This record gives sequence, C-alpha cells and structure tokens, in this order.
Amino acid sequence: MIAMTRDAVWQAIDHERLGLADLLDDLGPDEWDAPSLCAGWRVRDVAAHLTLAHLGLFPAVVALARARGGFDRMIHDTAVREAGRPEAEFAPRLRAMAGSRRKAPGVSHLEPLLDVLVHGQDIARPLGRTRPMPVEAAATAAQRAWSMGFPFHARRRLAGLRLAASDCDWSAGSGEPLEGPVSALLLLVTGRTAALGQLSGPGLAVLRERLPDAVGGGR
Repeated sequence: MIAMTRDAVWQAIDHERLGLADLLDDLGPDEWDAPSLCAGWRVRDVAAHLTLAHLGLFPAVVALARARGGFDRMIHDTAVREAGRPEAEFAPRLRAMAGSRRKAPGVSHLEPLLDVLVHGQDIARPLGRTRPMPVEAAATAAQRAWSMGFPFHARRRLAGLRLAASDCDWSAGSGEPLEGPVSALLLLVTGRTAALGQLSGPGLAVLRERLPDAVGGGR
C-alpha cells in the first residue's frame, strides 16, 4: 500500500488547489451554473465549498446550529451561501490557501486531500474537462475514504467486492474483483458513478446489479 508522509500530503493539496484555481479561471459564465457530479450542487457550489476548508471552530458551530444539527445540510447550506459571491473571487481564494496547513475542525490532514481531488472531478467531468489525478495522492485519498464510516460508508456499500488499482499498489475489500485506475476507484468509493466505464472485472456486473444502492452518499 502507498503511504505518503504528512508533508507530501500537504504538498499534493497545494498542487491540486493551484491547479483547480487555474481551471476555475478558465470557466465560462454558463459553466458556473452547470450541475456538478454532486446531486443538487452546481459547479459554483462545489467551488465555494472548497474555499471553506479553513472554516474555524466558531463559524462551524454557528453554521451547524443554523442547519439544526444536520451535518450534510450544514455543508450544503454553507456552500450555497458562499456561492453567491462573484465568480472571480473563487480562484484567488483557493490560491491564497496554498501553503497553509489550516484545516476544518475535527478532520485529519487527509480530508483536505480527499476533498480537493474528488471535488475537482465533480467540477471537471460534467464540463467535459480533463483533470488527471496524481496516482499516489489518489491512492492515499482512496484509503482514507475506504477507512471512514460517515459520510461514504464505502465498506458497507461495496461489501463483497475486492477493489484493486491497475496503476498502483492499492486494494481494498474482499470478494468479486473490480479493477481500474485508482482515480476511478476513488470516485466509486466516494459514491460517484462517473468513472464506472474505466472499471472492469467480475465485480462490475455485481456492482451494476446493486445500483443505485452501491453508490450515492458522495458529497
């Protein structure tokens, strides 16, 4: 299994934030309001969410109270409120985060990596944009997402499948083999179907029989 050092993880986060800022700078007016891979989220909502990764404890508590204790609702509502800002603000705000080691309350250094990798795809793929994922970073994020319960519940959703990356030494689960690039497996683990066409093996038929139960839960 791939194991990145903490410093390497933060360097990858910085690289992804800067690259995503460049992508946001290139978006046209219609693209900002296009649907993302996250159900009910526009591209602008996802971009806004990524700029909130430094949200402090007190603002987070206030936002959770406004959402009546619902975590997913809080994440969505804060993003939608922030999405009302002018589009030109999002890329500079992402760039300003590069080099910082701040993170939201209650998360490890791996969640910002997971967020920027997956949400970068949430933005790019529906717009027909190509955004390659660094293999080592994607494997590290996939392992983190697999090991978490909430919000992905990957081990429950994908029970009976053995996920194996074709481009690096990463695997998870047991059962029918399901293989493909680790970037595609990361999207699957986080509840997205956009990369199913990149996967193969006996487990793919099992997965398709379960849809949508085997996916969803991504945010």
